Amino acid sequence: MEFFCYHRDRPASAALRDELLEKHWSYMDGYAAEMIARGPTFAADGDTPTGSVHILDLPDAAAARAFAFDEPNYQAGVYRDVLLRRWRNLLGRTMWDFPGGRTGGERYLVLGFGSDRDAGLAVPSDRDELIAYGPLLSDDGATPVGTAVLLRAPDPDAARAVLPPHLYADVEVHDWQFGGRPS
Repeated sequence: MEFFCYHRDRPASAALRDELLEKHWSYMDGYAAEMIARGPTFAADGDTPTGSVHILDLPDAAAARAFAFDEPNYQAGVYRDVLLRRWRNLLGRTMWDFPGGRTGGERYLVLGFGSDRDAGLAVPSDRDELIAYGPLLSDDGATPVGTAVLLRAPDPDAARAVLPPHLYADVEVHDWQFGGRPS
């Protein structure tokens, strides 16, 4: 089962986040085989962290909850909340398989919430810039409740355009970058 996890930072927690960086990476190393995508989100200044995205293939919901809530930054109070949803990998690849690589261009997380129809199940025809794409699902995996996308785009407005606004009650766009230990 695939899960989308977005830990949102608590205001003024950047120093604590920095202090825990190695613990965070070590924790994530234990999930390397299950990782589909990962990486931090940033404020408009491009430097201030605002959250941490992890998309994983895990055995069940209990394993996903353990992943989300045992994470060192969560345990220490870096995060203010956690969005944890079932997810479906419609691209069938990991971020490391993205043909555009780790660098070059701006990267974004786009979240569409409150879909009242099956909007998240059709991959856009122009998929070359998509890093990860799939529906956010109800706990039983049967009902789409939104869409989560990681992509490369020239700016936030172009990133937002990947999700038709009339299909969602709310669309969020966050600066995002590939995560993991620097190589």
